[in-house]
Amino acid sequence: MSPDNLASLAYLGLLGAAIAGWFLVQNRDRLGQVAQQAAVWTLIFIGAIAAAGLWSDIREDAMPRQTMIGAEGIEVPQARDGHYYLTLEVNGAPIDFVVDTGATDMVLGREDARRAGIDPEELTYLGSAVTANGTVRTARVRLDSVALGPIKDEGLSAVVTDGDLAGSLLGMGYLRLFGRIEIENGTLVLTR
Repeated sequence: MSPDNLASLAYLGLLGAAIAGWFLVQNRDRLGQVAQQAAVWTLIFIGAIAAAGLWSDIREDAMPRQTMIGAEGIEVPQARDGHYYLTLEVNGAPIDFVVDTGATDMVLGREDARRAGIDPEELTYLGSAVTANGTVRTARVRLDSVALGPIKDEGLSAVVTDGDLAGSLLGMGYLRLFGRIEIENGTLVLTR
């Protein structure tokens, strides 16, 4: 610790002691109540730290993700917003997709394309797609690998959009590779 840091720490310690001393003098008539309130705030602070540390576990319970069933199947619970979300490894990078049976192709947003090693700036946008937000230009790409758990495919076709896309869409271009697609009791089941 440098001398400057040590001096700053000593200053903050003295300042804190002065504030605590003033607070105790001002509230000497009701120290029991002050101690109780301090304990409540301490527990709130510890609870906030615990929630932040356990957030990934809490998120998994609140928003469950995909589960493999055997080597050739997957179950996907319906999210609170009514959609189904899958995480696939595209060219080795994990990409979150919204399952969209109304989409013809696997559609990558610009940021997800970059994560998969595709430079959207170097693509030629010759196609177009009609979306809920209007028409966007698209570029067809070939993906080296797409993996959904142990299910791996190579050389799949996809499109990258030139416009803003909040996420990526998993359309029928990929879903058709499964022999069975069913939705039952709020769970999407894909089986090869």
